[in-house]
Formats: sequence, C-alpha cells, structure tokens
Amino acid sequence: MSGTPVSSGAEAGTPVFESSLTDFFQLMKPRVMSLVIFTALVGMVAAPGNLHPVLGAIALLAIAVGAGASGALNMWYEADIDAVMQRTAARPIPRGRVTEDEALSFGVILSVASVLTLGVLVNWVAGSLLALTIAFYVFVYTMWLKRRTPHNIVIGGAAGAFPPMVGWAAVTGSVSIESIVLFLIIFTWTPPHFWALALYRNRDYQRAGIPMLPVVAGDVETRKQILFYSVLMVATAAVPIFIGLGGLAYAVTSSVLGVVFLWFAFRVWSIREGRDSDKAAKQLFLFSIFYLFVLFAVLMAEHAIAAFLT
Repeated sequence: MSGTPVSSGAEAGTPVFESSLTDFFQLMKPRVMSLVIFTALVGMVAAPGNLHPVLGAIALLAIAVGAGASGALNMWYEADIDAVMQRTAARPIPRGRVTEDEALSFGVILSVASVLTLGVLVNWVAGSLLALTIAFYVFVYTMWLKRRTPHNIVIGGAAGAFPPMVGWAAVTGSVSIESIVLFLIIFTWTPPHFWALALYRNRDYQRAGIPMLPVVAGDVETRKQILFYSVLMVATAAVPIFIGLGGLAYAVTSSVLGVVFLWFAFRVWSIREGRDSDKAAKQLFLFSIFYLFVLFAVLMAEHAIAAFLT
C-alpha cells in the first residue's frame, strides 16, 4: 500500500464528495498523458512502414489509457505523499473525492485493458512494451526508487521515455536503433527537467520525505548535475542527424534549441542564491517542456511531409 493511510475528507473535517468522471480523469494525470500521446505519435509517424488509420487510432488510445493507468496507480500508492505536498494536495484522493481502493481498481482495469487492446489488435511487441512501461513506472519508479534514492528520476525516467518506442513498435512490430535514440533523448531530458522543478519545490519534497537530489545532496550538487545532463541531452538529441532519422529542419532546430537549453542550464548552475535562483530553475523547467515539444514536433513534421510526398 501507500504507506500511511490518508484520512478521508470526513475525518479531516471537510466534506466528502461523490466521485465524478472528472475525478477519475484527473487520476489519469491528463497533462502527463498528453505528453505520452504526443511522443508516441512521433514514434508512429517516424517509423518506416504503414499502419491502417483505424489501428493507429486504437494504438494511440491504448497507449493513452496505459499512461492514465500508470497515473492512477501512482496516485493510489502515493496518496500519503500527495496529501502533504502543496502541488498535489488538490488531487482526487487527498481531497476525498476518490477512495484509494477505487483508484487501485481503476488503475488495474485500465492497465489490463490497454495492454490487451494493443497486443491483440495491433501487435504484441507494442503491447509488451506498454506493459513494461506501466510496470516500470509503478513498481520500479513509484514503489521502489522514489522513496529510497535521489537517483529516482534518473532511473525512473525510463518510464516516460518508452512511449515513442511503443509507437514505433505499433507500426513496425520491432525495436530499432532509431526508436532507442528517441527513448534516450527523453531519458536524458528527464533529469534536468525534474530537478529544475525540484529546486524551486524543494520544501515540498522535504515535507513529504522524498529523497530528491536537492533534498539529499543539496542545491549546489543538483545544479552541477542539471548542467551535466543538459550537455548529455543536447549531444543525444543530435544523434538523429547522423543516423538518418532527422533532416535539415531537425538539425537546425536541435542546434538552436540545444544552445538555448544549455544557456538556461548554465544560469541555473551559476545563480545559486536568492529569488533569481528559483526564477532561473523555473525558467529552465518551463523551457524544457517547450524544448521537447518543438524538437519532436519538427521531427514528426519532417517524416509526415516526406511520407506525403512519396
């Protein structure tokens, strides 16, 4: 279970509301789910070969549901943490709008349904990768790493990096070096993205007892690691240029956005005190979202245009 049980709204002196569809949708972490759908779509469009539009839509829906299942199971297990963190206290379980048992059942049902749908109707390579994604996020990251090690984001980031591989496998029925590179771009992007958030949300993580890197190793070490992983990410993002996955537009976009990302990362490393320090971390966090979206959007556009012209 999720450690210390969370008191219901009635026990906390607040009214308990009947669960609604909106509450269950919020359990699925829609903002995270939207990023999963997008990166999976990039993997599908960039993959060689064709997939019937109906099967493509089914694959995307299954991947989205699988991501939502992971979110629901994460909220079930971390209900005690969510209740004491400012940015998560309004989630359905801490507010008493959904019980932990309801969240668990919802997450399990969605997990099984999404994997079976993708496996049976599309192919079992994609279905197996989706199952691995859900299992990795729930068991490896949520249950094992997050409360035990400051490297939770580094290792656990693999869960968020699988979707383009799943999308690629939905089309090709296989895993290739290109899909692995897409995985590695997101994998190396995750630490600077989340550690930037952890820097200016440090008190939240301290209060919840989560050993995020700023809590365990301090701000200075975290800023060094952000800069290191930013350099590694920019280098990884250049790989598609050399393996034929990315074209000229991607090369220009990757280079320009990479320079800007490194500038923000350098500012986080160099500005270590005061309000400007939190401001720099927040700017990097927000730009990191823009960076990944534009980078993958350009890659998808290149392949979509090439497919249209052939």
